[in-house]
Amino acid sequence: RPQRPSKARCSRRTRRFFRWRLMRPLAWLVVAASPNARFLSTKSAASAAPAGPSAEKAMATWQRITQRRRAERSLDRVHVPSLAETLRERGLDQPVRRMPELLQVNVGLTCNLACSHCHVESSPSRAETMSAETAKRVLELLAATPSIKTLDITGGAPEMHSAFTTLVRGARALGVRVIDRCNLTILQKPGMEHMAGFLAEEGVDVVASLPCYSSANVEKQRGNGVFLESIASLQQLNALGYGKGKEAGESGALRLDLVYNPGGAFLPPEQKALEATYKAKLADDFGIVFDELFCITNMPIKRFADELLESGELEKYMELLVSSFNPKNLDSVMCANMVHVAFDGGISDCDFHYALDLRQAKRSKATVFALEKSFAELAQEPINLQKHCWGCVAGAGSS
Repeated sequence: RPQRPSKARCSRRTRRFFRWRLMRPLAWLVVAASPNARFLSTKSAASAAPAGPSAEKAMATWQRITQRRRAERSLDRVHVPSLAETLRERGLDQPVRRMPELLQVNVGLTCNLACSHCHVESSPSRAETMSAETAKRVLELLAATPSIKTLDITGGAPEMHSAFTTLVRGARALGVRVIDRCNLTILQKPGMEHMAGFLAEEGVDVVASLPCYSSANVEKQRGNGVFLESIASLQQLNALGYGKGKEAGESGALRLDLVYNPGGAFLPPEQKALEATYKAKLADDFGIVFDELFCITNMPIKRFADELLESGELEKYMELLVSSFNPKNLDSVMCANMVHVAFDGGISDCDFHYALDLRQAKRSKATVFALEKSFAELAQEPINLQKHCWGCVAGAGSS
């Protein structure tokens, strides 16, 4: 009687070969299809995809997955009007871009974290970063736009990108206030031991993400070990003189502001009341002081949209935003006096629009290289109000 070939008869080398041939073209697709996918741009996916005869078929599969995820995330399927439609129906004035006072620059998507609420979907696997040429052009336009008093640098973890130090030094030389959107943990990583001192020496203000004053809530959003690293960085910044209560622009001021965002499908609480709780808890438990707390509403896009879809709460959350509309918030929306520049030089109304690839409509004003002289050319340009924009005008507003 013939015996069935046993698994032991298959050599280890043969098993390795078949695992490699069968799984390598598909393993990265599993990542791309997951809710917290890291390979979300064609460029990133192409660099991660295998080479060889199966590459084209694998790429086609990845593109189908990406298209399906975009369709699932799209707010077009949610039965609520856009903010622009509602303003027209109610006879309210649509915000118009004034002379820019704030320049926000996303220097790249590489980050040491992959937070569940990150609307640009940064992670350690993202390689997008700002070139030296683009950073130079940003500084040229900034120097020619005296109305801009603040440069707000974000990412990814902006400190991980070479353009960060270039922009900081260039803007400070122009007398422009600089804000670093810091995730705090980056200051504790190997190779970043100098960064906190650099920020203090250059007089850079820090706006740091800390979703809660408790370990459990922070690590639910941002990963294990993040809370204690964040606390260590806050203590380090305090030791350098940050968070001492001075106003921005005041001599010797090193502002340290924290950012709270909800851990679910609900609006943030009243900002001043939550700030008082933060200050009491952080001071009592860790001896930490800071200047101000900003409350940010989670935008129903990208990773947070995935969470809402999985829990079946997307429609409910959008209805919450619409029903919580506060017309007073229209006067303070950030896009009215801000210009956002992406790592590739593209210009958008805000960081959320950039995340959805909503750029300036006019080609002559779509990138920093298309502008002739300064960012002032963007004044009076219409603001593209979409469904996700409800997040900035709901409740008490989004700082």
